[in-house]
Amino acid sequence: MIEPKEPMADILGHLLHILPFALAFALPVIALGAVLLFLLRNRSMGTALTVLVLIPVLATLVGVLGISGFMFTPTITTMLLVCLMVALVTVPVAIVLARVIGRRSVWERELRDKERAAESARRELVAWISHDLRSPLAGIRAMAEALADGMVAEPGEVTDYAERISTEAQRLSGMVDDLFELSRITAGALRLSMAEVPLHDVVSDALSAQTPIAQGKQVRVRAEARATPVVLGSDPELARIVRNLVSNAIRHTPPDGTVAVELGVERADAVLTVDDGCGGIPDEEIGRVFDVAFRGSTARTPGADSGGGLGLAIAKGLVEAHHGHIGVRNHGPGCRFEVRLPLSR
Repeated sequence: MIEPKEPMADILGHLLHILPFALAFALPVIALGAVLLFLLRNRSMGTALTVLVLIPVLATLVGVLGISGFMFTPTITTMLLVCLMVALVTVPVAIVLARVIGRRSVWERELRDKERAAESARRELVAWISHDLRSPLAGIRAMAEALADGMVAEPGEVTDYAERISTEAQRLSGMVDDLFELSRITAGALRLSMAEVPLHDVVSDALSAQTPIAQGKQVRVRAEARATPVVLGSDPELARIVRNLVSNAIRHTPPDGTVAVELGVERADAVLTVDDGCGGIPDEEIGRVFDVAFRGSTARTPGADSGGGLGLAIAKGLVEAHHGHIGVRNHGPGCRFEVRLPLSR
């Protein structure tokens, strides 16, 4: 009677005997796979996973052929077929898995980038608003203390102080309104009452409100309507878009300059353009014009008539809420803001 340990020992001895030969044939394939992975490191994840799947299969195949002396016995043929079936199954699975992982990785990377950008924007907004709120509040408190202490007693001076306090309070109120509007837009809480709105009337009303400000700055406002488009939108929000763009153009146009507002139609869009005389925007900053609290390197200190740097960000959010598009480019003596809104059907 044969002991059961002897066949097992013989098998283990045979395996240990052929193992170095199998490794000698398989290692070059593994090394080639490592080189391929290095060369394809910048390629798609599907390519990398395909190489990772094929290399072990090829290494096993070459090792088996090497120790068999490339003699195709039934056993070797069966093993070759098994390796082929493994490759046919695993390669498609690897490609599908790579696409899923790739899409998820891209999505996660984009989400992280958006989170970083949002966090950076929040920090910048808090810094800007803290600075902008502190200035008028300090002025209001100083003037109120002067009035309360009796340091200002002449009727003319009292009236002047009261007017200045009112001006600063209005500026603060405008900044709070901008913050509230921006928070509604960014939080997705903006609800529009949509109706057919003649855009020409909206532009006319906005320009009428901004004309006294332009006259005070000695800035000319020129308007031209090449068409009278009707859009589907919310009248107050459309007026806010035009008002923000025109007031921004007036603020950055020097005295004796011109702000040109033009209304027209191109294909299925109503097109509103606002040209100013700001002198142009540097190329490295033009992509940040619509960022929250961004004023540009030439306007780091807000003036008396400036807001919190939120007007253009609000305009962009409102335009996109109307399924439109807003852009800016350098044009002539300044820059041109262009708004495209879908025409009402």
